[in-house]
Amino acid sequence: MPKIKTNRSAAKRFKKTGSGKFAYQKANSSHILTKKTTKRKRQLRQGQIIDKSNMREIRHLLPNA
Repeated sequence: MPKIKTNRSAAKRFKKTGSGKFAYQKANSSHILTKKTTKRKRQLRQGQIIDKSNMREIRHLLPNA
């Protein structure tokens, strides 16, 4: 039997937490920051947890995570 492969692009974007959920960083925080408000930039620094409706898809992409 062949091994199940991990989707490498998803592996770079999502990390599994200790409780089994998946965390990710928000987009739009790397460049063109002068026009974004301080509040917006501060909120972009905080990570997020994957929504329950998307968990099944992420688990298929990361079977070995």
